[in-house]
Amino acid sequence: MQWAGSRRRPRRLRATPATRGLVRETRLDPGQLILPVFVREGLSAPRPITSMPGVVQHTLDTLADTAAEVVTAGLGGIMLFGVPETRDATGTGADDPEGILNVALSRVRGVVGDDTLVMADLCLDEFTDHGHCGVLSTDSGGRTVVDNDATLQRYAAIAVAQARAGAHVVGPSGMMDGQIGVIRDALDAAGYTDVVILAYSAKYASGFYGPFREAVGSTLTGDRATYQQDPGNIVESLREVELDVEQGADIVMVKPALPYLDVIRAVRERVDVPVCAYQVSGEYAQIEAAAANGWIDRDRVALETLTSIRRAGATSILTYYALHVAGLLRDGPR
Repeated sequence: MQWAGSRRRPRRLRATPATRGLVRETRLDPGQLILPVFVREGLSAPRPITSMPGVVQHTLDTLADTAAEVVTAGLGGIMLFGVPETRDATGTGADDPEGILNVALSRVRGVVGDDTLVMADLCLDEFTDHGHCGVLSTDSGGRTVVDNDATLQRYAAIAVAQARAGAHVVGPSGMMDGQIGVIRDALDAAGYTDVVILAYSAKYASGFYGPFREAVGSTLTGDRATYQQDPGNIVESLREVELDVEQGADIVMVKPALPYLDVIRAVRERVDVPVCAYQVSGEYAQIEAAAANGWIDRDRVALETLTSIRRAGATSILTYYALHVAGLLRDGPR
């Protein structure tokens, strides 16, 4: 006996790969993906990051090779994080023209030109001996705190140094109040009016950053809960995003991505600038660990998670899978 509702059969549109491809609502494209990379001062060969299988701390030479791969793969950009040999209280290596990150930016820009976006993490945590994202001071109660306004002056100097080194995009990730306005003013005053600000606007105090701490050799003790977002809040995050847009952010970011898909969607509905998301180290490490144990199909899950981030509203995604997924999109799963 024929089912009475046979005129409405949604499965018709799932019957073949070609049909599914035709009606797919959310698509991944390599141009939407950004590859985060680490470059460490003093290395003679790449150093594997044990908690992030397949990811390394690069030498300047291997970084240049990877940047060339980014262009060939058609990725949207490459985000650089520097790991210096020496650190100090104010992170002077961050704006030193001979500091590892600025040297790396210049090297990569020389390789890729304008064929992909060269992006710079703009923060102090990799460069300070205490591991915080800003300058420390003592408050009236004798407590050691991150000094918001003193940190802004450091960020302004770092932004100009990174632009001078060749960054198309600077990514302030410290979550200091007023950082976007100060950075925009500094860039404009120095003549870098075309440098894009990718604001880490809703960066949560997350447990998913653990492997990243290994990747940058973090010296942090304690936490960053006084300046990063509380994981229980979304209204506060939307206020942070709106403030960044008012101050001149060209793109806003939500970080991490998968645990905060609701925030990505809310931000997308609230602002009229592009929305980026960061699939962070802990998200990557979870997939790799489960795949290594044979519990999941690595490629399928990588594609599925990135698609979900796009479906939530992200226009671009930082992901350690960027090069690998670009290959999957080109050649199909292996």
